[in-house]
Amino acid sequence: MTDNRLDDIVACMAIHDGDGSIQRIQTEHRLKLAEYWGITKGSRVLEIGCGQGDTTAVLAYLAGESGLVKGIDVASPDYGGPITLGQAADHLKKSKLGKQVQIHFEVDILSPEVDFADKEFDFIVLSHCSWYFKSAQQFAETLKKCRKWGKQLAFAEWDARITRMEQYPHLLAILLQAQYECFKENSLSNVRTLFTADDVRQLAEAAGWRVTRENSLASEKLQDGGWEVAGFLHGYYEELDSSVMPDKLKSLIASEAYLLKEALKHTPHVKSMSTFALVAKNE
Repeated sequence: MTDNRLDDIVACMAIHDGDGSIQRIQTEHRLKLAEYWGITKGSRVLEIGCGQGDTTAVLAYLAGESGLVKGIDVASPDYGGPITLGQAADHLKKSKLGKQVQIHFEVDILSPEVDFADKEFDFIVLSHCSWYFKSAQQFAETLKKCRKWGKQLAFAEWDARITRMEQYPHLLAILLQAQYECFKENSLSNVRTLFTADDVRQLAEAAGWRVTRENSLASEKLQDGGWEVAGFLHGYYEELDSSVMPDKLKSLIASEAYLLKEALKHTPHVKSMSTFALVAKNE
């Protein structure tokens, strides 16, 4: 992996305050994923849950001008900050990668109006977006509907099977969010439904995909674990006050939050969990 590739991709992305150091780390991780999936020049890709385009930019770079990356997301273009999804997408489309990129927001993949031709795409990509789904049923229906559109499924999400104690705070922050999200009808949380590697494998196969390879990929420099922990500790009091969850569960979450704080005393440098990556074929 060369610095030139990272420089080329990051230069096409909207960067807050002009400091690309964080984005370089995020982009390096997504290059690792896209290469594992097998994205190459000329690939036609449908990316579901494209968000701010962290993965989109990498896919477009590898697909080249002879390829196409169509990103769709259910969120509004005004969502996010300090750079909104719409601002990030506009910046990417105006860059040298813009020729091979299409991005559309406020698209519900399960709407009857959303459809594509059979095997129109070489890859259907879902990258670090599965935990945003409001239920396992919604995720399963998405995997089933999109199968006819693509030849291969390329999936990535945090791997809850931690292998190091430095990853424990990240895992605990995720589990805590997943508990109180069970009682919400609507949410803007990063974790609305937690899927393990085994969950994803089973749901993909039930939808008709045949899993051909999978792996747990570590990216040691990623900052997401620390961000997730800080975000949970900043907002969980408000979540407990506003939630309709039983009092006994509120007490349990408060106790687990205490354990998270204690763990941080012994793990000052939180490591992000590894990423579960999967490739499956439509056969």
